[in-house]
Amino acid sequence: MHLVGAGPGDPELLTLKALRLLREADVIVHDHLVAEAILALIPATTRRVFVGKKGGGFCCPQHRIEETLVELARQGLNVVRLKGGDPFIFGRGGEELEALAAAGIPCSVVPGVTSAFGAAAEAGIPLTHRRLASGVVFLTGHEEPGKAESAVPWEEYARMGATLCVYMGMKNLEPITRRLLAGGLSAETPAAVVQAATTPGQRVWTSSLGRIAREAEEGGFTAPAIVIIGEVVGLAELLSSRAAAELALP
Repeated sequence: MHLVGAGPGDPELLTLKALRLLREADVIVHDHLVAEAILALIPATTRRVFVGKKGGGFCCPQHRIEETLVELARQGLNVVRLKGGDPFIFGRGGEELEALAAAGIPCSVVPGVTSAFGAAAEAGIPLTHRRLASGVVFLTGHEEPGKAESAVPWEEYARMGATLCVYMGMKNLEPITRRLLAGGLSAETPAAVVQAATTPGQRVWTSSLGRIAREAEEGGFTAPAIVIIGEVVGLAELLSSRAAAELALP
């Protein structure tokens, strides 16, 4: 049994180990966020089981995904659980690993390029910078349904001086930015939304914390997207233009 990260979408960002396991698997259990270009690398004879979730609409409940993994592994099959991004960064990989361990099924884990890394690289945003950001924080903008209130102390993160990378935050972007402003983060703090990072459908919008929610909505930005907030976002235009200029050199 293998728990494998597919990365943010670009098949060239797959690890060599991930690619080998995809080609050797008897069955691949995959998510909605695994890009078609990556699924195209799977041999036609390999069985696929889709257990994806999209926009809060559950195709398959989490407990059923875990049951499916256990059932397939107990059949003696070489199973790859393929997840978009990295399995352990808001991918519920830890829960699936727990279920497999409880069933006595050994499982290896192959990390993937998490969406924040892919989005930042594509947008020319260094997540850390000696002068601008000494830390980076990964946060979820979509928490467990039924919670009485958010467990994310947004106001405290506003005072950290770190780059904030918000996963699954598009639906709640306005209240998230409002709470960061209430925590003391300046409305002029650079912010960016990167939609469908590293795929042909990628879109990038850079603005400020005070405007990003409204402008992203007006621009039709939707999930899957990463929101990056911090002074490092201000380097995006400069670094992206320099990279393009270097590529254009003879």
